Amino acid sequence: MNLNVEELRAAAVRAAAAAADALNAQDGKMGDGDLGITVSAGYSEIAKEADSFPADLGQAFLLCAKAFQRVSASSYGTLTATAFMAAAKFAKGRNEVPWRDRDAMMARGKGALGEKSVLDMLDAVSRAIDGLDDPAMIRSAARKAATQTLDTFRGQPCRLGRARAYGDASIGLDDPGMLALWRLVMGL
Repeated sequence: MNLNVEELRAAAVRAAAAAADALNAQDGKMGDGDLGITVSAGYSEIAKEADSFPADLGQAFLLCAKAFQRVSASSYGTLTATAFMAAAKFAKGRNEVPWRDRDAMMARGKGALGEKSVLDMLDAVSRAIDGLDDPAMIRSAARKAATQTLDTFRGQPCRLGRARAYGDASIGLDDPGMLALWRLVMGL
């Protein structure tokens, strides 16, 4: 199964309804408590423009990047917009693309795998769905990988982003960025 503009539109609308209060509460344990606002505002802005997405998936991703960045100047917002820009470059001129890629986010965020961040979950989900074509299997594999990643990293300290300042105090807590992506994956 490949991603196309119709699926991107539907995902944006579902993501806009993400659990802002729960994300804000988790982020407040290791940050300023605004991640839910960032996620909700960013995807709501994308959802507003979803009906005007062109058939060119690259152009649609570029519109997503601009919309998200327009309402969110946070580090998570910047990484999300970067992911959309990387997807736009990859998908330019195409109406559908396979699901993959995390390297642009790693470069922009100066992060690496294993640092208890959204990058770890993105990598796990990407690997779990690689080669799958059936939408139900993709959803199931993505949800399982996302949940396992949260469980695996919960017992480790955050080493990337604002949460890294909490060091060992972040042990036992979910990284807010990982939790945001988990909620999006659960909404698939």
